[in-house]
Amino acid sequence: MMANHRSTRFSLGSALFDLLDPIPFGFFVATLIFDIIYANTAEILWVKGASWLVSIGLVFAIIPELINLYNVWFNKRRGRMHGEAANFWLNVVGIVAAIVNAFVHSRDAYAAMPDGLWLSIVTVATLAIGRIILSGRNVTYKEFNNERA
Repeated sequence: MMANHRSTRFSLGSALFDLLDPIPFGFFVATLIFDIIYANTAEILWVKGASWLVSIGLVFAIIPELINLYNVWFNKRRGRMHGEAANFWLNVVGIVAAIVNAFVHSRDAYAAMPDGLWLSIVTVATLAIGRIILSGRNVTYKEFNNERA
């Protein structure tokens, strides 16, 4: 039996990135859900909750994006893996959309829609596409022989 494995090194930065990276995505998805509920019910509670969620998501997005910046562009000890640059730029676009979304949500509740909903969709879509591209790096292909050693 033969298996092709890509060797990876453990580092504190990659462990911290893997731990913290899903947190802002969850907050941004919750923001999108709250915006959808507000668009259907016009209950002010939901848009105020969405404004808090997008703000907290932006706070939690700082550390993983700085680690990602270093790993993609400045870390010379390891090679850049397939899709990391695309994931980085999609994360940047998503975070910029979330920053604009935070400013939109700071307006009156009735003025936050439909711009807040569209910005939430753009934020979640770009981060989701980046995660899909990045998930391809974890796939390993194994080659099996039927012969027994």
